[in-house]
Amino acid sequence: MPNNLIKESSPYLLQHAENPVQWYAWGEEALAKAKQENKPIFLSVGYSACHWCHVMAHESFENEEIAKAMNDNFVNIKVDREERPDIDDIYQKVCQLNTGSGGWPLSVFLTPDQRPFYVGTYFPPLDNYGRPGFGSLVLQLAQAWKEKPGNVEQAAENFVNTLQKTESIALDSKLERSILDEAAVNLLSIADMTNGGFGQAPKFPNASNLSFMLRYSKLSGIAKFQDFVFKTLSKMANGGLYDQLGGGFHRYSTDSRWLVPHFEKMLYDNALLPPVYAEAYQISKDPRYLEVIRDTLRYVLGQMTSPEGGFYSAEDADSEGEEGKFYVWKKKEVQEILGKDSDIFCLYYDVTDGGNFEGHTILYNSMNLSSIAFHFGKPESEIISILKQSREKLYAARAKRVRPGRDDKIMTSWNSLMITSFVKGYRVSGDEDFLHAAKNGIKFIEEKLTKNGELLHTHKDGQSKLKAYLDDYAYFVNALLDYFEVAPSKKYLDLATYYANYLLDHFWDEDHKNFFFTADNHEKLIIRTKNIYDLSLPSGNSVAAGVMLRLYHLTQEKKYLDVSIKVMESLAVMAAENPFGFGQLLNSVYAYLQKPVEITILNTMNSDVKNYLLKKFIPEAILVMISRKEDLEDLQGLQFFAGKEYDGTKTKVYVCRDFTCSLPLETVPDIEKLV
Repeated sequence: MPNNLIKESSPYLLQHAENPVQWYAWGEEALAKAKQENKPIFLSVGYSACHWCHVMAHESFENEEIAKAMNDNFVNIKVDREERPDIDDIYQKVCQLNTGSGGWPLSVFLTPDQRPFYVGTYFPPLDNYGRPGFGSLVLQLAQAWKEKPGNVEQAAENFVNTLQKTESIALDSKLERSILDEAAVNLLSIADMTNGGFGQAPKFPNASNLSFMLRYSKLSGIAKFQDFVFKTLSKMANGGLYDQLGGGFHRYSTDSRWLVPHFEKMLYDNALLPPVYAEAYQISKDPRYLEVIRDTLRYVLGQMTSPEGGFYSAEDADSEGEEGKFYVWKKKEVQEILGKDSDIFCLYYDVTDGGNFEGHTILYNSMNLSSIAFHFGKPESEIISILKQSREKLYAARAKRVRPGRDDKIMTSWNSLMITSFVKGYRVSGDEDFLHAAKNGIKFIEEKLTKNGELLHTHKDGQSKLKAYLDDYAYFVNALLDYFEVAPSKKYLDLATYYANYLLDHFWDEDHKNFFFTADNHEKLIIRTKNIYDLSLPSGNSVAAGVMLRLYHLTQEKKYLDVSIKVMESLAVMAAENPFGFGQLLNSVYAYLQKPVEITILNTMNSDVKNYLLKKFIPEAILVMISRKEDLEDLQGLQFFAGKEYDGTKTKVYVCRDFTCSLPLETVPDIEKLV
C-alpha cells in the first residue's frame, strides 16, 4: 500500500510513495502526530536527481525490517530540499557543525518540537564505510529516546544553541578597493592552474567566482585572472562535465580534470554557466564560448522547458538503474554508427577500446584541431565538418536510448536564473528564440506562481504552492531587470520595484542589516536562518545587494542604495577573507565601487552600434536598449531617461556617469572613448 507521500506533487517524494516506511510530508499532520504520541521524528532530506538518495532508499527504506523499526519508533518525514530549502538549510547547518560536512541524503533525528539530537548523511544498511548501519542506528536512537531522555534533551539543546550563534552576523566593514584585491588574491591561491577550477576533486563549476575574476582582471589590468577563467571554461567545455552531443552541463566532476561527471543535470547549473561564457566571449571573442552558450540554451529549450514556458528542475544521473548509461559509449558502437569517419571522431573525443569510465567512454576532448588535421592530412575545415556530422549521428542514435528521469517541478528561483541566462545568451548571440524564452518564463511566473501579490515557490501538475523564499524574490527581481534592459516595457520595471519593496517589507533584518531567508509571514521553524554564501547557487543576499543598486540607478530612490550598501558592508569582511563563498557578493561590491555606468541606446537600427555595446564586456553597465519611441515616453518620468530624445531616423547612445550624461553619440569610435 502506498504511504502518505502518494498525495504529494514533488517527483522526489513520489519516488518514496511505495516504500514500506510510513512517510509523511513535512506539515501539520506529521508534526502534530509526533507531539501527540511523544515520538521522535526521523527527517530525511534529498532531491530527485540525487544518486546516494536513491542508494539509501533502495538499501534501507525498501527494507521491510528497517522500515518496521522506523514505523514503530519514529514519525518519518520526507522533504524535497528543492521544495523546502528553508528546512534543508537549518538541518544542513546542524550537520556541518556536527560532522564537518553535509550533503544529501540528509538524515536527522529530531525531538517532537523539531530540535535535532542526531544528524548525518548517507548511512549504509549495515555497519560499513566507517559508518554505523542505519538499521542498528534506528534501534539505538529509539532506545536512547525511551531510556535516556536527559541525554537526548542535552544533545538537542547543544545543537540549537550552536546553531543560533552561527546565525548572528555583525562584521561591518567599509566598502573599499582593498576588499576586492584581498579576495582576488585569496581566490587565486586555491585555483588549479593546470586543469582550471578550484581545489582538487570533486570539482564544481563555481560560476560566481569565475565571473568575479573576470571583473577583477578588468579592474586591475592583470591578465592572469581572466586567463585562469578562460582555461577553466575551456577545460569544462571540452570535458565530460559538458554533454558534447546534446549540450548542457552535468552537476560536477568527480576528478580534477573535468573528465568523469556526476551525470545529473540541474537547471541552475545550466542557468548560471551561460552568462559566464557570455562574459568570456565578450572579452575573448572565442567562438567556442558562443557555441557552448547556444547549445546549452538549446538543450534547456528542447529538454527542460514546459509547453507553458516554465523550466523543469533536473534530469537524473541514472537511466535503467545505471549512472551515466545514457551518455557513455563503446568504441565498437561508435564505429558502427560513424563508419569511415569514426577514426577522426574517436581520436578527437578520446574513444578507446578500454574506455575511460568503467569500460565505456565519456566523450572528452584533449586534442586540438590542428593536430587532428595534421594527423589525417586534411584541412581543419573538413575536420570540423566531419566532427559536426558525427556528433549529429551519435546524438540521433542516443535519442533512441532510455532517457534519464526528469524532475518536472518548476521553481520561481531557478526559473528566474534561467530567464537571466536566456537574456544574456540573446545579448551575445542575437538569437530571438532566447529572448522569447525569457519573456515566456516571466509570463509563467506571473500567471502560475503568484497569489494575492506574493510569489509562490514551486509549481507541479497544475498546482502552485509554498510561500516564496528570499532567493525566489531576489532572483526574480534580477531577471525582470535583465529583461527590462533588452525589452524596456515599463511594466517589467514596475514589477521589479513591487517585489523589491516586498523584500524590504518582509525579509529585511534591521538588526544585522541583511535579509532573512524566509519572510516574516512564513511558517515558524526552530530558527529563522540567513543564507549568505554563494556556493552552487548565489545567495539571495548577494543578488539582492546587486538588484537594489541597479534599482537605485534606474529609479533614484535612495532607500535601495542604502539597503544595498548595508548588505555589502555586513558581509564584506567575510567576502575578502573567504572569497570562495562570496563570488556574487564581490560582483555587487565591484559594481558599487566602479559606479554603474548608465547607457541608453535609442533606436536600434544601427546594428554596428547595438552589437558593439551588447558584445562588449562592461560588467558595471546598466544598458537599456529602446527600440520603440512609446517605450521611452512611458519611462521619461524616471531620471535615468529624462531629457533623452528618440530619433526615428538614427541610433543615438547616451552614456552617463555620476549623474552627468554625454551628448548623444552616433558612432562606435565616439562611444568607445566613453566605455
